[in-house]
Amino acid sequence: MMQIIFLFLLAGLAEIGGGYLIWLWLREGKPAVWGMAGAVALALYGVIATLQTFPSFGRVYAAYGGVFIILSVLWGWGIDKKTPDLFDWIGALICLIGVGIMLFAPRH
Repeated sequence: MMQIIFLFLLAGLAEIGGGYLIWLWLREGKPAVWGMAGAVALALYGVIATLQTFPSFGRVYAAYGGVFIILSVLWGWGIDKKTPDLFDWIGALICLIGVGIMLFAPRH
């Protein structure tokens, strides 16, 4: 269970961090090396996500989508200093519940 959580968090940081670095390069005039670092982080995200032990690509990526939403809210709060409102938290909670259902529901 800890490995699953760790890999989702690591993938999320790579994807969000990579996208953020590219955003800073293209939208805020940071040096091109920031964009290149972002591209490397995004490529790492793709590799990290494949390390999950679940047998279904679609299920892993769908569940990761929920984790990505939660991490994006937290990133915006911590890095961009945009405080999430009640609806952001409710949406993130719904996503977290969905992730749990998708990954851990009993299947035959």
